Amino acid sequence: MDATIDSLEVRVFTIPTDQPEADGTIAWDSTTVVVVTVQGGGETGVGFTYGPSGCAALIRDVLRTDVLGRDALDVPGAWGAMVGSIRNLGRPGVASTAISAVDTALWDLKAKVLGVSVARLLGMVRNAAPLYGSGGFTTYSDGRLREQFAHWVHELGIPRVKMKIGQDWGTNEARDLERVHVARETIGPDAQLFVDANGAYTRKQAVRMARAMATDDVSYLEEPVSSDDLQGLHLIRNMIDMDVAAGEYGYALAYFADMCAAEAVDILQADVSRCGGITEWIRVAAVAASHGLRVSAHTAQSLTAHVACAVPNLAHLEYFHDHARCDRILFDGVLDPVGGVLRPDLDRPGFGLELKLADAERYAA
Repeated sequence: MDATIDSLEVRVFTIPTDQPEADGTIAWDSTTVVVVTVQGGGETGVGFTYGPSGCAALIRDVLRTDVLGRDALDVPGAWGAMVGSIRNLGRPGVASTAISAVDTALWDLKAKVLGVSVARLLGMVRNAAPLYGSGGFTTYSDGRLREQFAHWVHELGIPRVKMKIGQDWGTNEARDLERVHVARETIGPDAQLFVDANGAYTRKQAVRMARAMATDDVSYLEEPVSSDDLQGLHLIRNMIDMDVAAGEYGYALAYFADMCAAEAVDILQADVSRCGGITEWIRVAAVAASHGLRVSAHTAQSLTAHVACAVPNLAHLEYFHDHARCDRILFDGVLDPVGGVLRPDLDRPGFGLELKLADAERYAA
């Protein structure tokens, strides 16, 4: 089979949010998507990351030469070459997100060359990935929060939702608790309620807030303190009943291994668009499993739905509001939540996505 990779292109698109958004520690008004297309064996693979335009420059200037001329079936080989080529640039941040975009495109291409979905290519342990709706930004009014959560839970049947807390670096605790109560009233007693502080709290503050939120049956607390504070996460985890989660800012396997070894989390997060793509995400899930932990797929749901069906220790997949919007603007074939899950379309090869270039051009950066 002649499936030599003979072309790699990268494009950048910046899409405004539908309204201003913020969490406990940062605000934003747009999302930048770096899209990679690779060609070989008469097929085109598509992958992407949500990162700065600098990812595109790194892909063009460095990673492109690691990929061209390789066998499209040899994705781990290309991944290893890319990781080796950025040794002196540093693995975290832009380099890993750039590798993620290329790696996901390569998996899409390999699956298309073989005529199967990415989920089938990886091997499935489940037919669908359980979801939680993710949004509830601190900039939302109570009305907007109710509208979003009611849509997910009562209209789409998603049985768990996550909201942002830690408003203004944790300086408005009363407002955090008020918003959590609004969310619980909206979703009713049966849906699960998750919260994400994005590292806004101090250690003891996080414990106090967790205990206060227990009255609204919050079951999952993400990044109560900085994800770099492994000791703090460990202490908090041992002092509260709800699950503690972190890991979305992991860019290499050693980061996740350190977090597991420190017993810092109950659920390890990993983001396929940041950590080095599918190739590394699968290894992260294995590290979590070796510590008896489940892994939660962080955002990038159009990519992650496939690999989430391939690991046995999956907790759930984040259905992130911003990415749902951006993916539908840029791509055909985006999956819709049904019955609280995302189910890969096994009849479409690869991820089942096609770049809508004519529609996307208006957002070109």
